[in-house]
Amino acid sequence: MSLSFDPDSLSLPIGHFIGGELIATTDGIAMHRPSDAKAYADCPVADADLVDRAVDNAKAALKASNWGGVRPRERTKALQAWADLIEREAETLAKIEALSSTRPVGQLVAGDIAVTAEQIRFFAEFADKEGSDLVPTDDQTLGMIVSEPYGVVGAITPWNFPISMAGWKLGPALAAGNAVVIKPSEMTPFSTVYMAQLAVKAGIPAGLINVVLGDGPVTGNALTGHADIAKVSFTGSTRAGSAIMENIARTGVKPMTLELGGKSPQIVFADADIDKAAAAIAGSVIFNAGQACVAGTRLIIEKSVADRLVAAIVAQMKTVRPGPTWDETTQYSPIISERQRARIASIVDAAKAAGGECLTGGGLMAGEGYFFEPTLIANVDQMNPAIVEEIFGPVLTVQTFETEEEALARSSHPIYGLASGLFTKDLSRTIRFARKLEAGTVWVNRYSRSRDHILPTGGYKRSGIGKDLGREAYHANRKTKSVLISL
Repeated sequence: MSLSFDPDSLSLPIGHFIGGELIATTDGIAMHRPSDAKAYADCPVADADLVDRAVDNAKAALKASNWGGVRPRERTKALQAWADLIEREAETLAKIEALSSTRPVGQLVAGDIAVTAEQIRFFAEFADKEGSDLVPTDDQTLGMIVSEPYGVVGAITPWNFPISMAGWKLGPALAAGNAVVIKPSEMTPFSTVYMAQLAVKAGIPAGLINVVLGDGPVTGNALTGHADIAKVSFTGSTRAGSAIMENIARTGVKPMTLELGGKSPQIVFADADIDKAAAAIAGSVIFNAGQACVAGTRLIIEKSVADRLVAAIVAQMKTVRPGPTWDETTQYSPIISERQRARIASIVDAAKAAGGECLTGGGLMAGEGYFFEPTLIANVDQMNPAIVEEIFGPVLTVQTFETEEEALARSSHPIYGLASGLFTKDLSRTIRFARKLEAGTVWVNRYSRSRDHILPTGGYKRSGIGKDLGREAYHANRKTKSVLISL
């Protein structure tokens, strides 16, 4: 069975999803397919009144279903049924996302969707296994720390991995007993709507997941600043995360989880497996055309092996072939929009003007769509725009070092601290660097997540607050109160 499809024949769930119903609209933000630049739909924009309606609906659904108060195993079963349905509907879900996003349909079915179903099951199992605690007090009192859901959680997801990011937000929040009003990116909204429709079919009470479509200034501000949103979870740029914090501060005080930008280093020592390192490093920049917050875009190599490693990475970069996301053989993604591709090109030009040497790539790819060549830039100092800026594209810089101290100094970034990579066979060095690297994630002799969903992800510095994934994400969707009883 082929996953390839005709992009002009696909039916989309265009509209907000509130109370289990699709609310269609006739106008909105014009949308273009990244693979061929063709306009194909308008994304509706929810105003403050519609956001109010979604939040009120979520509150009513929580009360009517007693979702936070039922036997926890009932939440587990409902979420597991949802995960099963996501897997069964993987082909339809993948086609909806592939049409508008940068994710190739084959990678979606084998990767994003399968992993999302796993993660929902992972969080579902927390519902009846994590709870309140008895704590030590004297023998005349009983002390408890009681854990409760927040109520209605507001979630905003980015355009680069729409299905995965929706799973990151919805899985732990629902398992913890909350309802969610979620706003996907206006560039990639419809797969999230379809996921919400599947949730209702799976038996999750209608209204516990409400999807409002729109942009940040209108819909996002109304959602994050809403008085009845008890907690906010956001994945996106550092600039947008700062704006959300400011909006929340203007309208009240509430907890938030922010997974933000990155400019992650990959450090390679001479004792590393160079071929393995080259594959991991090139793959991290080629995957989704570098459009990932954890992309390892700053290569820092021990000088004695630099030429060999760079040559191997360049060779791999030159093998990529662009293709539309609706072709199951496509492995190299387009950039999400013409605006984003122009931004990538401008930073590359600025990097070259500042003395950087482009060893491969550096330009737009010919043909339809918003494709950009995998690019490697050498001869850059710490102030070069390609080092400083989060480019969010397939652009890798290379620097060299001779001592561990120099490697650590180059790895530090004044703004970001999301992820980092280390390639070495020296165990003592691994432990030293794992302790000293300023990043929320350290990958050693690899540069990618695994399917061990227990490992949380989140950043240092301006790369974020709090964690997604892991038990930390579940606990972030619960609040606690202290109870002390005199006996």
